Amino acid sequence: MGESVLVTGGAGFIGRHVARALLARGDRVRVLDSLIAQVHPTRTRPDELGPDIELLIGDIRDEAMVARALEGMDSVIHLAAEVGVGQSMYAVDRYTSVNDHGTAVLFQRLIDRPVRRVVVASSMSIYGEGLYRTADGTPMEDVVRGPRNPDGSWDPLDYDGRPLIPVPTPESKRPALRSVYAIGKYVQERLTLTLTAQYGMEGAALRLWNVYGPGQALSNPYTGVLAIFASRIANGQRPMIFEDGQQRRDFVHVGDVARAFLLALDQPTANGEVFNVGSGEDRTVEEVARLQAASMGRSDLAPDITGQARAGDIRHNIPDLGRARTVLNYEARQDFAEGLAELAEWVARHEAQDHVAEARGELEARGLVA
Repeated sequence: MGESVLVTGGAGFIGRHVARALLARGDRVRVLDSLIAQVHPTRTRPDELGPDIELLIGDIRDEAMVARALEGMDSVIHLAAEVGVGQSMYAVDRYTSVNDHGTAVLFQRLIDRPVRRVVVASSMSIYGEGLYRTADGTPMEDVVRGPRNPDGSWDPLDYDGRPLIPVPTPESKRPALRSVYAIGKYVQERLTLTLTAQYGMEGAALRLWNVYGPGQALSNPYTGVLAIFASRIANGQRPMIFEDGQQRRDFVHVGDVARAFLLALDQPTANGEVFNVGSGEDRTVEEVARLQAASMGRSDLAPDITGQARAGDIRHNIPDLGRARTVLNYEARQDFAEGLAELAEWVARHEAQDHVAEARGELEARGLVA
């Protein structure tokens, strides 16, 4: 018989996959989720959870509900959070309340009712810009990108005006918190590692890259970029891309991410550590938009490249997965083309409302797009 595991935010996109993976290996699974309307428009139990997963509907900031959720639990996977860099820059109180205060409430209850291990979902956003090197090979860690370059290019430049070259970013890179979302994720991570060590528990944090796969909230304009693209394409609209579309990202399938959480929950040597979790393959955002349109049978919908910058965005960030491979024995398994085909098939069976223009208007009204 396995453990009893609480998954906070377990009715969300990643949480449902994690909960089902835990259940499949014999764990008892309880989910605590508030079912917010932005992610769950009908505010009802997601079918993907299945009947064998216990669902408590409640807020991570509700001390009594959190105490109830922790009863009888052996470990916690903490996913409860508001998600979205752009929205975090104007919904500051909401993001800070849920992500920072919500995590504080969880640990206030854990002090009185400790568990074996807590694994928290952190984010690649805490790095800000990823690691770079100059054309002559000199590492550049603390890159801060200014406005668009005088020649119209977007890549950060070295002191001689040459474009910097992105290289894989290790966990040792110093954080550079460029958005409210990044600040909250760093707080969640640090609270987890600090308080588990102080109160006789174990802790680990996974810094997730761009997660995609079936089950994303297609009508949420602040979800993962592939779900946003899918929503646009399904409604006959061109996928919208900020800047010039040449920013590089790593897209990792949700199934690989769920497996990483289980490894982080189990590996004794993971205690006290942070791990990058990605696929190990990076692509430009424009390339991904074209591949996704093709996978949905709409190659005619070429990306709408805006030439605008969005506050809080970074240019390039790709993960160094060496620590996850060595300590967790983690390796991404999902082929990207197959993952896109799976996502396209899932989107075809669901209604996707396109709210991207509305979200862009919110950002523009607040001066967060230029």
